[in-house]
Amino acid sequence: MTNSAPPLPEAAAGGTATLPRARVALLFTVMLVTAAGNTAMQSVMPSIGTALKVQDFWISLAYTWSALLWMLCAPFWARRSDRRGRKAMMALGLMGFISSFGLCGMALWLGLHGYLGAIGTLLLFAACRSLYGGFGSAAPPAVQAYVASRTSRAERTQSLSLISSSFGLGTVLGPALAPLLILPGLGLVSPFFAFTLIAVAVLTALRLRLPDDAPAYAARGEVLAAPFSANSDSRMRGEGESAGEEPDNGALPASVPDLKWTDRRIRPWLVAGLLGGHAQAMVMGIVGFLILDRLGLRATPMEGAGPTGLVLMSGAIATLLAQWGIIPLWKLGPRSSALWGVSLAALGVALLAVAGDLHAITIGTAIACLGFGLFRPGFTAGASLAVSRAEQGQSAGIVASVNGAAYIVAPAVGVWLYGHSSWIGFAVIELLCLAVLMLGLKGLGKDEDLLEQR
Repeated sequence: MTNSAPPLPEAAAGGTATLPRARVALLFTVMLVTAAGNTAMQSVMPSIGTALKVQDFWISLAYTWSALLWMLCAPFWARRSDRRGRKAMMALGLMGFISSFGLCGMALWLGLHGYLGAIGTLLLFAACRSLYGGFGSAAPPAVQAYVASRTSRAERTQSLSLISSSFGLGTVLGPALAPLLILPGLGLVSPFFAFTLIAVAVLTALRLRLPDDAPAYAARGEVLAAPFSANSDSRMRGEGESAGEEPDNGALPASVPDLKWTDRRIRPWLVAGLLGGHAQAMVMGIVGFLILDRLGLRATPMEGAGPTGLVLMSGAIATLLAQWGIIPLWKLGPRSSALWGVSLAALGVALLAVAGDLHAITIGTAIACLGFGLFRPGFTAGASLAVSRAEQGQSAGIVASVNGAAYIVAPAVGVWLYGHSSWIGFAVIELLCLAVLMLGLKGLGKDEDLLEQR
Protein backbone atom coordinates (compact mmCIF):
# COMPACT_ATOMS: atom_id res chain seq x y z
CA MET A 1 0.00 0.00 0.00
CA THR A 2 1.36 3.42 -0.88
CA ASN A 3 2.11 5.90 1.89
CA SER A 4 -0.18 8.47 0.30
CA ALA A 5 -3.24 6.25 0.65
CA PRO A 6 -5.61 7.32 3.44
CA PRO A 7 -5.99 4.93 6.36
CA LEU A 8 -8.81 2.46 5.89
CA PRO A 9 -11.08 1.09 8.61
CA GLU A 10 -9.68 -2.08 10.08
CA ALA A 11 -6.96 -2.22 7.48
CA ALA A 12 -4.95 -4.65 9.50
CA ALA A 13 -7.81 -7.08 9.60
CA GLY A 14 -8.91 -6.84 6.01
CA GLY A 15 -11.06 -3.82 6.71
CA THR A 16 -12.91 -2.00 4.00
CA ALA A 17 -13.39 1.41 2.49
CA THR A 18 -16.76 3.09 2.02
CA LEU A 19 -18.76 1.73 -0.90
CA PRO A 20 -19.31 4.19 -3.79
CA ARG A 21 -22.80 5.65 -3.74
CA ALA A 22 -23.65 4.46 -7.24
CA ARG A 23 -22.81 0.89 -6.28
CA VAL A 24 -24.85 1.11 -3.07
CA ALA A 25 -27.78 2.42 -5.12
CA LEU A 26 -27.53 -0.52 -7.51
CA LEU A 27 -27.38 -3.08 -4.68
CA PHE A 28 -30.27 -1.28 -3.02
CA THR A 29 -32.30 -1.54 -6.23
CA VAL A 30 -31.64 -5.27 -6.60
CA MET A 31 -33.24 -5.84 -3.21
CA LEU A 32 -35.92 -3.19 -3.77
CA VAL A 33 -37.45 -4.68 -6.89
CA THR A 34 -37.90 -8.14 -5.40
CA ALA A 35 -39.43 -6.70 -2.23
CA ALA A 36 -41.79 -4.43 -4.16
CA GLY A 37 -42.89 -7.26 -6.41
CA ASN A 38 -43.53 -9.65 -3.55
CA THR A 39 -45.52 -7.16 -1.50
CA ALA A 40 -47.53 -6.14 -4.57
CA MET A 41 -48.34 -9.82 -4.96
CA GLN A 42 -49.22 -10.05 -1.27
CA SER A 43 -51.68 -7.17 -1.59
CA VAL A 44 -53.64 -8.81 -4.43
CA MET A 45 -53.45 -12.52 -3.53
CA PRO A 46 -56.26 -12.46 -0.90
CA SER A 47 -58.56 -10.93 -3.53
CA ILE A 48 -57.36 -13.40 -6.18
CA GLY A 49 -58.02 -16.31 -3.82
CA THR A 50 -61.51 -15.04 -3.06
CA ALA A 51 -62.20 -14.60 -6.79
CA LEU A 52 -61.04 -18.19 -7.39
CA LYS A 53 -63.32 -19.31 -4.51
CA VAL A 54 -60.38 -20.92 -2.72
CA GLN A 55 -60.15 -21.09 1.08
CA ASP A 56 -57.67 -18.68 2.66
CA PHE A 57 -55.57 -21.52 4.07
CA TRP A 58 -54.81 -22.92 0.61
CA ILE A 59 -53.71 -19.52 -0.69
CA SER A 60 -51.21 -19.26 2.17
CA LEU A 61 -50.10 -22.87 1.69
CA ALA A 62 -49.24 -22.17 -1.95
CA TYR A 63 -46.14 -20.30 -0.72
CA THR A 64 -44.85 -23.21 1.37
CA TRP A 65 -42.82 -25.09 -1.24
CA SER A 66 -41.09 -21.90 -2.35
CA ALA A 67 -40.20 -21.00 1.23
CA LEU A 68 -38.82 -24.48 1.86
CA LEU A 69 -36.64 -24.24 -1.23
CA TRP A 70 -35.45 -20.82 -0.07
CA MET A 71 -34.33 -22.24 3.27
CA LEU A 72 -32.52 -25.16 1.62
CA CYS A 73 -30.92 -23.26 -1.27
CA ALA A 74 -29.84 -19.98 0.34
CA PRO A 75 -26.78 -21.45 2.14
CA PHE A 76 -25.73 -23.23 -1.07
CA TRP A 77 -25.88 -20.02 -3.12
CA ALA A 78 -24.15 -18.07 -0.35
CA ARG A 79 -21.32 -20.60 -0.31
CA ARG A 80 -21.14 -20.46 -4.08
CA SER A 81 -20.96 -16.66 -4.00
CA ASP A 82 -17.79 -17.00 -1.91
CA ARG A 83 -16.19 -18.86 -4.81
CA ARG A 84 -17.93 -17.56 -7.93
CA GLY A 85 -18.44 -13.93 -6.92
CA ARG A 86 -21.32 -11.91 -5.51
CA LYS A 87 -22.39 -10.36 -8.82
CA ALA A 88 -23.05 -13.73 -10.46
CA MET A 89 -25.30 -14.80 -7.61
CA MET A 90 -27.19 -11.47 -7.63
CA ALA A 91 -27.87 -11.94 -11.35
CA LEU A 92 -29.01 -15.51 -10.78
CA GLY A 93 -31.39 -14.36 -8.05
CA LEU A 94 -32.91 -11.72 -10.31
CA MET A 95 -33.38 -14.26 -13.09
CA GLY A 96 -35.17 -16.53 -10.63
CA PHE A 97 -37.47 -13.67 -9.68
CA ILE A 98 -38.18 -12.76 -13.31
CA SER A 99 -39.04 -16.27 -14.43
CA SER A 100 -41.11 -16.98 -11.32
CA PHE A 101 -43.13 -13.78 -11.40
CA GLY A 102 -43.88 -13.94 -15.11
CA LEU A 103 -45.02 -17.56 -14.96
CA CYS A 104 -47.03 -17.04 -11.75
CA GLY A 105 -48.89 -14.18 -13.40
CA MET A 106 -49.69 -16.36 -16.39
CA ALA A 107 -50.92 -19.23 -14.18
CA LEU A 108 -53.25 -16.95 -12.21
CA TRP A 109 -54.53 -15.27 -15.40
CA LEU A 110 -55.47 -18.69 -16.80
CA GLY A 111 -57.30 -19.54 -13.57
CA LEU A 112 -59.19 -16.26 -13.30
CA HIS A 113 -60.34 -16.54 -16.92
CA GLY A 114 -61.59 -20.10 -16.54
CA TYR A 115 -58.91 -21.94 -18.51
CA LEU A 116 -57.80 -23.80 -15.37
CA GLY A 117 -59.71 -24.98 -12.33
CA ALA A 118 -58.96 -23.51 -8.92
CA ILE A 119 -56.85 -26.47 -7.76
CA GLY A 120 -54.93 -26.64 -11.02
CA THR A 121 -54.28 -22.91 -10.84
CA LEU A 122 -52.88 -23.12 -7.30
CA LEU A 123 -50.70 -26.13 -8.14
CA LEU A 124 -49.26 -24.37 -11.18
CA PHE A 125 -48.80 -21.16 -9.18
CA ALA A 126 -46.92 -23.07 -6.46
CA ALA A 127 -44.68 -24.75 -9.05
CA CYS A 128 -43.83 -21.42 -10.70
CA ARG A 129 -43.33 -19.76 -7.33
CA SER A 130 -40.72 -22.42 -6.49
CA LEU A 131 -38.40 -20.83 -9.05
CA TYR A 132 -38.16 -17.84 -6.74
CA GLY A 133 -37.41 -20.01 -3.72
CA GLY A 134 -34.85 -22.08 -5.59
CA PHE A 135 -33.01 -19.37 -7.52
CA GLY A 136 -34.22 -16.05 -6.14
CA SER A 137 -32.58 -16.98 -2.83
CA ALA A 138 -29.18 -16.45 -4.44
CA ALA A 139 -29.43 -12.64 -4.41
CA PRO A 140 -29.98 -11.52 -0.75
CA PRO A 141 -27.03 -13.38 0.82
CA ALA A 142 -24.78 -12.20 -2.02
CA VAL A 143 -25.81 -8.57 -1.48
CA GLN A 144 -25.44 -8.89 2.29
CA ALA A 145 -22.00 -10.51 2.06
CA TYR A 146 -20.91 -7.90 -0.51
CA VAL A 147 -21.76 -5.09 1.91
CA ALA A 148 -20.46 -6.87 5.02
CA SER A 149 -17.07 -7.50 3.39
CA ARG A 150 -16.69 -3.79 2.62
CA THR A 151 -17.75 -2.11 5.86
CA SER A 152 -16.08 -1.78 9.25
CA ARG A 153 -17.49 -3.65 12.23
CA ALA A 154 -18.71 -0.44 13.89
CA GLU A 155 -20.54 0.59 10.69
CA ARG A 156 -22.00 -2.79 9.82
CA THR A 157 -25.31 -2.48 11.70
CA GLN A 158 -26.08 0.82 9.95
CA SER A 159 -24.88 -0.47 6.56
CA LEU A 160 -26.92 -3.66 6.75
CA SER A 161 -29.84 -1.63 8.02
CA LEU A 162 -29.65 0.53 4.91
CA ILE A 163 -29.69 -2.52 2.64
CA SER A 164 -32.46 -4.10 4.72
CA SER A 165 -34.44 -0.90 4.35
CA SER A 166 -34.63 -1.58 0.62
CA PHE A 167 -37.14 -4.24 1.56
CA GLY A 168 -38.98 -1.64 3.62
CA LEU A 169 -39.09 0.81 0.74
CA GLY A 170 -40.15 -2.01 -1.56
CA THR A 171 -43.03 -2.83 0.73
CA VAL A 172 -44.12 0.81 0.44
CA LEU A 173 -43.89 0.91 -3.33
CA GLY A 174 -45.35 -2.55 -3.97
CA PRO A 175 -48.75 -2.08 -2.28
CA ALA A 176 -48.91 1.54 -3.42
CA LEU A 177 -48.34 0.62 -7.07
CA ALA A 178 -50.34 -2.62 -7.16
CA PRO A 179 -53.83 -1.02 -7.40
CA LEU A 180 -52.53 1.46 -10.00
CA LEU A 181 -51.10 -1.36 -12.12
CA ILE A 182 -54.40 -3.25 -12.37
CA LEU A 183 -55.27 -2.93 -16.08
CA PRO A 184 -58.37 -3.93 -18.05
CA GLY A 185 -57.98 -7.39 -19.52
CA LEU A 186 -55.20 -8.45 -17.16
CA GLY A 187 -57.03 -7.45 -13.96
CA LEU A 188 -55.57 -8.51 -10.62
CA VAL A 189 -52.55 -10.23 -12.22
CA SER A 190 -51.27 -7.02 -13.86
CA PRO A 191 -48.68 -6.34 -11.08
CA PHE A 192 -47.01 -9.68 -11.81
CA PHE A 193 -46.20 -8.73 -15.40
CA ALA A 194 -45.28 -5.14 -14.53
CA PHE A 195 -42.68 -6.17 -11.94
CA THR A 196 -41.32 -8.82 -14.28
CA LEU A 197 -40.43 -6.07 -16.77
CA ILE A 198 -38.97 -3.86 -14.02
CA ALA A 199 -36.74 -6.71 -12.83
CA VAL A 200 -35.47 -7.25 -16.38
CA ALA A 201 -34.34 -3.60 -16.43
CA VAL A 202 -32.58 -3.98 -13.05
CA LEU A 203 -30.84 -7.16 -14.21
CA THR A 204 -29.55 -5.32 -17.29
CA ALA A 205 -28.20 -2.48 -15.11
CA LEU A 206 -26.54 -5.00 -12.78
CA ARG A 207 -24.81 -6.72 -15.68
CA LEU A 208 -23.56 -3.45 -17.12
CA ARG A 209 -22.74 -1.35 -14.05
CA LEU A 210 -21.46 -3.64 -11.26
CA PRO A 211 -17.79 -4.71 -11.67
CA ASP A 212 -17.35 -8.44 -12.04
CA ASP A 213 -15.91 -9.89 -8.82
CA ALA A 214 -15.74 -13.55 -9.84
CA PRO A 215 -12.67 -15.21 -8.24
CA ALA A 216 -11.93 -16.91 -11.57
CA TYR A 217 -10.57 -13.58 -12.80
CA ALA A 218 -7.72 -13.77 -10.27
CA ALA A 219 -5.78 -16.23 -12.40
CA ARG A 220 -5.41 -13.58 -15.12
CA GLY A 221 -3.15 -11.42 -12.97
CA GLU A 222 -2.12 -8.22 -14.75
CA VAL A 223 -4.71 -8.71 -17.48
CA LEU A 224 -7.47 -7.81 -15.03
CA ALA A 225 -6.79 -4.29 -13.81
CA ALA A 226 -9.50 -4.33 -11.17
CA PRO A 227 -9.24 -4.57 -7.39
CA PHE A 228 -12.21 -6.90 -6.93
CA SER A 229 -10.61 -10.26 -7.59
CA ALA A 230 -10.18 -12.34 -4.50
CA ASN A 231 -6.51 -13.02 -5.12
CA SER A 232 -5.26 -9.86 -6.76
CA ASP A 233 -1.61 -9.20 -6.11
CA SER A 234 -0.53 -6.62 -3.59
CA ARG A 235 0.15 -3.93 -6.16
CA MET A 236 -3.41 -4.13 -7.49
CA ARG A 237 -4.81 -4.09 -3.98
CA GLY A 238 -2.84 -1.00 -3.22
CA GLU A 239 -4.22 0.75 -6.25
CA GLY A 240 -7.72 -0.20 -5.34
CA GLU A 241 -7.31 1.02 -1.80
CA SER A 242 -5.93 4.31 -2.97
CA ALA A 243 -9.06 4.74 -4.99
CA GLY A 244 -11.15 3.99 -1.93
CA GLU A 245 -12.13 0.51 -3.09
CA GLU A 246 -11.46 -2.88 -1.63
CA PRO A 247 -11.33 -6.38 -3.04
CA ASP A 248 -14.19 -8.62 -2.23
CA ASN A 249 -12.10 -11.24 -0.48
CA GLY A 250 -14.81 -13.47 -1.92
CA ALA A 251 -13.04 -16.82 -2.18
CA LEU A 252 -13.48 -18.77 1.00
CA PRO A 253 -10.07 -19.79 2.36
CA ALA A 254 -9.58 -23.50 2.64
CA SER A 255 -8.68 -23.08 6.33
CA VAL A 256 -12.11 -21.65 7.20
CA PRO A 257 -14.41 -24.50 8.30
CA ASP A 258 -18.08 -24.72 7.45
CA LEU A 259 -20.20 -22.53 9.70
CA LYS A 260 -22.78 -24.72 11.43
CA TRP A 261 -26.26 -23.70 12.48
CA THR A 262 -25.39 -25.03 15.94
CA ASP A 263 -22.29 -22.83 16.30
CA ARG A 264 -22.59 -21.33 19.77
CA ARG A 265 -21.65 -17.86 18.49
CA ILE A 266 -24.70 -17.53 16.25
CA ARG A 267 -27.12 -20.07 17.75
CA PRO A 268 -28.99 -17.61 20.05
CA TRP A 269 -29.37 -15.16 17.17
CA LEU A 270 -30.71 -17.86 14.86
CA VAL A 271 -33.26 -19.07 17.41
CA ALA A 272 -34.39 -15.48 18.03
CA GLY A 273 -34.59 -14.85 14.28
CA LEU A 274 -36.57 -18.03 13.71
CA LEU A 275 -39.13 -17.26 16.45
CA GLY A 276 -39.45 -13.59 15.53
CA GLY A 277 -39.60 -14.45 11.85
CA HIS A 278 -42.49 -16.84 12.46
CA ALA A 279 -44.34 -14.12 14.37
CA GLN A 280 -43.84 -11.64 11.53
CA ALA A 281 -44.79 -14.18 8.85
CA MET A 282 -48.00 -15.03 10.69
CA VAL A 283 -48.96 -11.35 11.00
CA MET A 284 -48.32 -10.65 7.32
CA GLY A 285 -50.16 -13.82 6.31
CA ILE A 286 -53.26 -12.87 8.29
CA VAL A 287 -53.56 -9.15 7.61
CA GLY A 288 -54.93 -9.33 4.06
CA PHE A 289 -57.71 -11.72 5.05
CA LEU A 290 -58.36 -9.72 8.23
CA ILE A 291 -59.08 -6.65 6.09
CA LEU A 292 -61.51 -8.53 3.85
CA ASP A 293 -63.38 -9.86 6.91
CA ARG A 294 -63.55 -6.78 9.11
CA LEU A 295 -64.36 -4.42 6.25
CA GLY A 296 -66.97 -6.79 4.78
CA LEU A 297 -65.32 -7.13 1.37
CA ARG A 298 -65.59 -10.89 0.81
CA ALA A 299 -68.41 -10.42 -1.70
CA THR A 300 -66.44 -7.81 -3.68
CA PRO A 301 -62.79 -9.02 -3.73
CA MET A 302 -61.70 -6.49 -6.37
CA GLU A 303 -62.31 -3.76 -3.79
CA GLY A 304 -59.95 -5.42 -1.32
CA ALA A 305 -56.71 -4.57 -3.15
CA GLY A 306 -56.91 -0.86 -2.28
CA PRO A 307 -57.39 -1.13 1.52
CA THR A 308 -54.91 -3.99 1.73
CA GLY A 309 -52.33 -1.93 -0.14
CA LEU A 310 -52.95 1.03 2.17
CA VAL A 311 -52.44 -1.06 5.31
CA LEU A 312 -49.32 -2.77 3.98
CA MET A 313 -47.95 0.59 2.86
CA SER A 314 -48.43 2.06 6.36
CA GLY A 315 -46.57 -0.89 7.80
CA ALA A 316 -43.78 -0.43 5.29
CA ILE A 317 -43.43 3.27 6.14
CA ALA A 318 -43.15 2.31 9.80
CA THR A 319 -40.44 -0.18 8.86
CA LEU A 320 -38.53 2.56 7.04
CA LEU A 321 -38.89 4.81 10.08
CA ALA A 322 -37.23 2.12 12.16
CA GLN A 323 -34.41 1.34 9.74
CA TRP A 324 -33.70 4.79 8.32
CA GLY A 325 -34.51 6.85 11.39
CA ILE A 326 -34.50 5.12 14.77
CA ILE A 327 -31.54 2.74 14.33
CA PRO A 328 -29.03 5.30 12.94
CA LEU A 329 -30.31 8.19 15.07
CA TRP A 330 -30.12 6.29 18.35
CA LYS A 331 -27.19 4.16 17.14
CA LEU A 332 -28.87 1.00 18.36
CA GLY A 333 -26.73 -2.10 18.55
CA PRO A 334 -27.99 -5.53 17.45
CA ARG A 335 -29.25 -6.65 20.88
CA SER A 336 -30.98 -3.36 21.70
CA SER A 337 -32.57 -3.21 18.26
CA ALA A 338 -33.86 -6.78 18.49
CA LEU A 339 -35.30 -6.48 22.01
CA TRP A 340 -36.96 -3.09 21.56
CA GLY A 341 -38.27 -4.26 18.21
CA VAL A 342 -39.95 -7.43 19.42
CA SER A 343 -41.53 -5.52 22.33
CA LEU A 344 -43.09 -2.98 19.94
CA ALA A 345 -44.20 -5.79 17.63
CA ALA A 346 -46.08 -7.45 20.50
CA LEU A 347 -47.88 -4.18 21.22
CA GLY A 348 -48.89 -3.75 17.59
CA VAL A 349 -50.20 -7.31 17.37
CA ALA A 350 -52.33 -6.73 20.48
CA LEU A 351 -53.88 -3.65 18.86
CA LEU A 352 -54.41 -5.49 15.59
CA ALA A 353 -56.27 -8.27 17.40
CA VAL A 354 -59.01 -5.89 18.57
CA ALA A 355 -59.08 -3.55 15.54
CA GLY A 356 -62.52 -3.22 13.98
CA ASP A 357 -62.09 -0.65 11.20
CA LEU A 358 -59.53 0.40 8.61
CA HIS A 359 -58.01 3.11 10.79
CA ALA A 360 -57.42 0.76 13.74
CA ILE A 361 -56.06 -2.01 11.49
CA THR A 362 -53.66 0.49 9.92
CA ILE A 363 -52.38 1.72 13.30
CA GLY A 364 -51.93 -1.81 14.67
CA THR A 365 -50.10 -2.96 11.54
CA ALA A 366 -47.85 0.11 11.57
CA ILE A 367 -46.77 -0.42 15.19
CA ALA A 368 -46.15 -4.13 14.61
CA CYS A 369 -44.09 -3.39 11.49
CA LEU A 370 -42.17 -0.68 13.35
CA GLY A 371 -41.17 -3.35 15.84
CA PHE A 372 -40.25 -5.93 13.24
CA GLY A 373 -38.35 -3.19 11.38
CA LEU A 374 -36.12 -2.82 14.43
CA PHE A 375 -35.90 -6.54 15.09
CA ARG A 376 -34.82 -7.69 11.62
CA PRO A 377 -31.63 -5.58 11.25
CA GLY A 378 -30.72 -6.33 14.86
CA PHE A 379 -30.94 -10.06 14.27
CA THR A 380 -29.09 -9.84 10.93
CA ALA A 381 -26.27 -7.66 12.29
CA GLY A 382 -25.97 -9.77 15.44
CA ALA A 383 -25.42 -12.94 13.42
CA SER A 384 -22.92 -11.09 11.21
CA LEU A 385 -20.91 -9.56 14.06
CA ALA A 386 -20.78 -12.86 15.95
CA VAL A 387 -18.46 -14.41 13.32
CA SER A 388 -15.28 -13.47 11.50
CA ARG A 389 -15.09 -11.60 8.20
CA ALA A 390 -14.07 -14.75 6.34
CA GLU A 391 -17.33 -16.39 7.48
CA GLN A 392 -19.61 -13.57 6.29
CA GLY A 393 -20.83 -15.40 3.20
CA GLN A 394 -21.80 -18.44 5.22
CA SER A 395 -23.44 -16.31 7.91
CA ALA A 396 -25.44 -14.44 5.28
CA GLY A 397 -26.64 -17.71 3.80
CA ILE A 398 -27.74 -19.06 7.15
CA VAL A 399 -29.57 -15.81 7.95
CA ALA A 400 -31.35 -15.97 4.58
CA SER A 401 -32.26 -19.59 5.36
CA VAL A 402 -33.75 -18.57 8.70
CA ASN A 403 -35.76 -15.86 6.98
CA GLY A 404 -37.03 -18.38 4.44
CA ALA A 405 -37.79 -21.00 7.09
CA ALA A 406 -40.21 -18.59 8.77
CA TYR A 407 -42.36 -18.61 5.64
CA ILE A 408 -42.58 -22.37 5.15
CA VAL A 409 -45.56 -23.02 7.42
CA ALA A 410 -46.08 -19.87 9.54
CA PRO A 411 -48.34 -17.94 7.12
CA ALA A 412 -50.52 -21.00 6.46
CA VAL A 413 -50.65 -21.95 10.14
CA GLY A 414 -51.42 -18.37 11.11
CA VAL A 415 -54.28 -18.15 8.58
CA TRP A 416 -55.57 -21.59 9.65
CA LEU A 417 -55.60 -20.56 13.33
CA TYR A 418 -57.17 -17.22 12.42
CA GLY A 419 -59.87 -19.03 10.45
CA HIS A 420 -60.78 -21.11 13.52
CA SER A 421 -60.44 -18.30 16.06
CA SER A 422 -58.82 -14.92 15.58
CA TRP A 423 -58.02 -14.82 19.29
CA ILE A 424 -56.02 -18.07 19.13
CA GLY A 425 -54.11 -16.84 16.07
CA PHE A 426 -53.07 -13.58 17.68
CA ALA A 427 -52.31 -15.26 21.03
CA VAL A 428 -49.79 -17.57 19.34
CA ILE A 429 -48.08 -14.57 17.75
CA GLU A 430 -47.85 -12.85 21.13
CA LEU A 431 -46.31 -15.97 22.67
CA LEU A 432 -43.65 -16.05 19.94
CA CYS A 433 -42.76 -12.40 20.62
CA LEU A 434 -42.56 -13.12 24.36
CA ALA A 435 -40.25 -16.08 23.71
CA VAL A 436 -37.88 -13.87 21.69
CA LEU A 437 -37.86 -11.27 24.47
CA MET A 438 -37.03 -13.85 27.16
CA LEU A 439 -34.32 -15.45 25.01
CA GLY A 440 -32.85 -12.07 24.15
CA LEU A 441 -32.60 -10.94 27.75
CA LYS A 442 -30.68 -14.09 28.69
CA GLY A 443 -28.90 -15.36 25.58
CA LEU A 444 -28.06 -12.60 23.09
CA GLY A 445 -24.58 -11.10 23.31
CA LYS A 446 -24.19 -7.54 24.57
CA ASP A 447 -23.69 -4.86 21.95
CA GLU A 448 -20.30 -3.74 23.30
CA ASP A 449 -19.00 -7.33 23.14
CA LEU A 450 -20.19 -7.78 19.55
CA LEU A 451 -18.34 -4.68 18.38
CA GLU A 452 -14.99 -6.02 19.57
CA GLN A 453 -12.60 -6.90 16.75
CA ARG A 454 -12.63 -10.48 15.45
